[in-house]
Amino acid sequence: MINIIGLGYIGLPTALMFAAHDIEVVGTDYNSDLVNTLKQGIVSFEEKGLQELFDKATAKKIEFSNEYQKTDVYIVAVPTPYDKNTKQIDPKYVQNSVKTILEICPKGAIIVIESTVSPGTIDKFIRPIISKNGLVTGEDVHIVHAPERIIPGNMIYELEYNSRTIGADDKAIAQKIKDLYASFCKGDIILTDIRSAEMSKVVENTFRDINIAFANELAKICRNDNMDVYEIIKIANKHPRVNILNPGPGVGGHCISVDPWFLVGDYPDLAKLILQARLVNDSMPEFVLSRMHSIMKEHNIKDLGRVGLYGLTYKENVDDTRESPSLQLIENMEKHLASGLKVYDPWVKKNIVENQYKNFDEFLNDIDFVVIMVGHSHILENVDKIKNKIILDTRNIINISNVYKL
Repeated sequence: MINIIGLGYIGLPTALMFAAHDIEVVGTDYNSDLVNTLKQGIVSFEEKGLQELFDKATAKKIEFSNEYQKTDVYIVAVPTPYDKNTKQIDPKYVQNSVKTILEICPKGAIIVIESTVSPGTIDKFIRPIISKNGLVTGEDVHIVHAPERIIPGNMIYELEYNSRTIGADDKAIAQKIKDLYASFCKGDIILTDIRSAEMSKVVENTFRDINIAFANELAKICRNDNMDVYEIIKIANKHPRVNILNPGPGVGGHCISVDPWFLVGDYPDLAKLILQARLVNDSMPEFVLSRMHSIMKEHNIKDLGRVGLYGLTYKENVDDTRESPSLQLIENMEKHLASGLKVYDPWVKKNIVENQYKNFDEFLNDIDFVVIMVGHSHILENVDKIKNKIILDTRNIINISNVYKL
């Protein structure tokens, strides 16, 4: 039996995938409401294929609990935020999970940390906890790092087909955990040391962040001289060794917008390009605000209440709002005491901001100017409803005339 700690966006699908492939699982989370919801057979967030996987798993070998279990293998999938001042990882959730595990685990138990951490986190923050408990790493307890590699919107497929990295001190322990993941993972499973596993995950997301920043900076340059950034990117990408991404309103989610800060925080004198990329991407919601202001002046729109923001999630066709550019934009407006903006997102069911609409038609009736922040398929299916509005399309998805772009 394995005990999976944390039943959020990573822990729950992982727990279900193991259970669906005949591994006995207990999923643990401190949130009693979440655990009770799962016990009632209700998944806690929307994700393609998640309900079907849940039904398959619950028909086999999975339980949900607020209590940690005494077992041989633990998988920790709790959040790893960062300090917004120092840009360094805040490992408290991982540390607290490990402390609780050590209180009950048998000798020789394996603790697998799936949470994304900065390079050296396990050495600096986890091994000392084991030592303070009078235990010896590699004898009394084993530490493994197996960073998650999935994205909301395609989690189930990526859990099964993406390659995995297993970092461990002991090759035999690494192989044991590899065999466990191989119960469902059809991708390559690479064995390495712990620090290499830590670094590789952070580097993957940092690479993507830097490439997005290049596209976003191009958008700013082209806007400055009234050039079409999308046309320029399309032409440049005809070169066989060029693949520029499309710009956007910012970078969200708990990976690309967070992980690069770990390197900036730990290596402030070295991670200069990484820092600049982060600053560019974090500046994009403010850039969208400046575009909104220009368009409002052009059309003599003085009432912010006639402006609507479409999309609150950080990417299309998911309900995940973590580090969302739209929320960053709204926060920037609040700092300037600006209010009245209308908001709609078909994927966000709970009210999380002011003036958030539940009905799309009512939202449209109350606005003249719509700012598309997220490329949900819903908006593409309803283009006819917005074609007579003033439109700022920050995602370059609306193919009608007279649409404003970044």
